[in-house]
Parts: sequence; C-alpha cells; structure tokens
Amino acid sequence: MKQILIEVDDDTLARLERVAPARARRRSEFIRAALSRALWEIEERATAEAYRRQPDSAADAHLDPRAWEPRKPTGRRKARR
Repeated sequence: MKQILIEVDDDTLARLERVAPARARRRSEFIRAALSRALWEIEERATAEAYRRQPDSAADAHLDPRAWEPRKPTGRRKARR
C-alpha cells in the first residue's frame, strides 16, 4: 500500500475526528472508503454520460429470451429406489 500526504482545513479535520478518531486507527480506513466511494461515483457518472451521448438501441441488444426462460418439465421423473 502506498502512503499519501494530504492537507485538510481545521473544520474538516474536526469533523473527521468526530467520526473516525486517529487514536482508534479508524481514520485511514474511513478515508480509503470515502476515496473509493467518490471515485466509484465519478466513474458511474462518466458511464451514465456516455450512455446519454450514445444510448443503446434494440438493434444493439443481443438477447435470446429463451436463455432466460425456465425449462419446462418433460414429465419424466427418475425412479426412486
């Protein structure tokens, strides 16, 4: 794992201290999770924007509904012993 050094303002640090105090070793975990979530949200927005610019059409969909339909029973059962 790589380390990074960031600076935060006093208000942000105070809020962070309330939810993830340094002495409980929860701060790094909290910051990693927050970064991960923020990056995921940015990627999701980019994906949504790409679909808005070029939406899928019915012609683009390669779907065989038979693959999703449950198989009908054949009426034959294995004999129990």
